[in-house]
Amino acid sequence: MLSALLVMAAIAIVLGAVLGFAAIKFHTEGNPLVDKIDAVLPQTQCGQCSYPGCKPYATAIAAGEADINRCPPGGEEGIRKLADLLGVEFKPFGSDTAAPKPKSVAWIDESTCIGCTLCIQACPVDAIAGAAKQMHTIIAAECTGCELCIAPCPVDCISMRVIEEKISNWKWKYPLYNLTAVETAQTAVTGAAR
Repeated sequence: MLSALLVMAAIAIVLGAVLGFAAIKFHTEGNPLVDKIDAVLPQTQCGQCSYPGCKPYATAIAAGEADINRCPPGGEEGIRKLADLLGVEFKPFGSDTAAPKPKSVAWIDESTCIGCTLCIQACPVDAIAGAAKQMHTIIAAECTGCELCIAPCPVDCISMRVIEEKISNWKWKYPLYNLTAVETAQTAVTGAAR
């Protein structure tokens, strides 16, 4: 009996050492390009790009299976950042991709909400507070405007409200002109003057 225990212990130690060595020797990091692309994407997990979330879309871009112009929440600024990161040319939104909508946030008409929790289950960022058979409300600071909560609502009490641009939420727009072309034109003028 004792010899059987010693043999089993020896086998366990040898197998553990082999597995530990294999884990160290064959350890691979994830694709760092996927992580960089995923960091540029807006993390709305909305599925408007026809992928189930931002990470699968980033993986598809890194593999060359998807274009960089399929993310409406990221807008043209996101496409420009992806183009700069990947060293490719900027592509406007394609005909098969919905154009970006104005930034908006979900709003629940609390007087008609029945507390079914279907919207809570659909929200990818947990921006809806409430409980079963209780009124729900949107946590506006967390809402990404993905519109995934609208379809499952059986009483249609959820709507999207556009976020008005104010001083407190205003952001500088990305330049609409090509800086390289302007620099080239200035160089050509300076060279012609000599």
